[in-house]
Amino acid sequence: MASGRVRGGFNQYGFAVGILMLDTQFPRIPGDMGNASTFPFPVRYQRVEGADPDLVVRRGAAGLLPAFIEGAHQLQHEGVGAITTNCGFLVKFQRELAAAVRVPVFTSSLLLVPLVHRLLPPGHRVGIMTVNAAALTQEHLTGAGIGDIPIAVAGMESEKEFTRVLLGNELVLDVDAAREEHVRVARRLVAEHSDIGAIVLECTNMPPYAADIQRETGLPVFDIVSLVTMVHTALAVGQPPRPV
Repeated sequence: MASGRVRGGFNQYGFAVGILMLDTQFPRIPGDMGNASTFPFPVRYQRVEGADPDLVVRRGAAGLLPAFIEGAHQLQHEGVGAITTNCGFLVKFQRELAAAVRVPVFTSSLLLVPLVHRLLPPGHRVGIMTVNAAALTQEHLTGAGIGDIPIAVAGMESEKEFTRVLLGNELVLDVDAAREEHVRVARRLVAEHSDIGAIVLECTNMPPYAADIQRETGLPVFDIVSLVTMVHTALAVGQPPRPV
C-alpha cells in the first residue's frame, strides 16, 4: 500500500518491462513471451506494425529499425524501466535501440551467452537452439557480444511444425508435436557436441519447452524469460509512481 506523496506523469503504472512485439497471429501458449500469464508480474506490450516474423528472421528485419525505435520511444514514454523484444534475431539492433532510449534495452536471450559461458568449467561450450540456424548470422552473434566464445548451434528448421507455424504466422500450432521437436533437436545438439555445458534458447517462443529440454539433456537451460525475470527483479522497486 502506497503512502505519503507520490509523483505521477504517466497514464498507467505497475509494469517495469516493456516488450516490443512482432506483428503476429500465431498461438502463444503459457510460457511464450507473448502470453502475459508467463510472467508473475505485469509487462507492457507494444506491437510493431509490419514486423512479420519471416521478414525479421529470414530477411534480416530489412527496413524495420525505425519502427522498432518508434516502439521503444512509446514504451519509454509510458514509463517502463527497461525494454526487450520478442524475437531473438532483433539482437542485430541491440546497439541502435539501446542508443535510442534512456532506459536499459536487452533485445535477445543471446545476450546471456557470454555470461553463461563464464559460468561453465574450462573446455565447455554454450549450445544455442534457434528457430532457424541458417538465418542466425555473424551479425547477430556480434550484436550479442558473443565474439570468439565457443558455441554450437542447432536450428528447428529441420523439423515440420514449430518453425513452419511461427515463420509462416499460421493460426494453429500442434503443441505436442512442437514439444517433441524441441526434445529431438536438443538431443541431437548434445549428441553432436559432448562438450556443451548449458543451452541458451534464442527464440522467445521456446520457453514453454525449456523444462522438457532440461529433463532430456540434464543441462541448465536459459531463455528470454530467465532474462526478463532477472531484469524485472533489478527494476521493480524503482518503478513509478515514486515518492516526491
